[in-house]
Amino acid sequence: MDNAYDYMFHLLTAYSKIMKYKPTVPENATELCSETMACTSEGFVKQLMDQSTINVPANVSPYIMQPPYDPQTLNPILGQKVNLIKQVEKWEKY
Repeated sequence: MDNAYDYMFHLLTAYSKIMKYKPTVPENATELCSETMACTSEGFVKQLMDQSTINVPANVSPYIMQPPYDPQTLNPILGQKVNLIKQVEKWEKY
């Protein structure tokens, strides 16, 4: 879940930099904050809301890709996949 929050934060931050529209606050608007919404909840719901509050974004970007597999690691995985496919095909014949 942390990755989802970080992704959305980085996405919205990047989008805000290219936005040309300047939002304004309406005259009759009421300010809400997460503490206000959590205060009306009780028990387990309040606890979950408090735990899911994000105060600061992560220091790392959520766009980091995993390094590719080296051949010594990938070959056994691919071999196992082929064996499993053959086994399922054999089961389908019966």
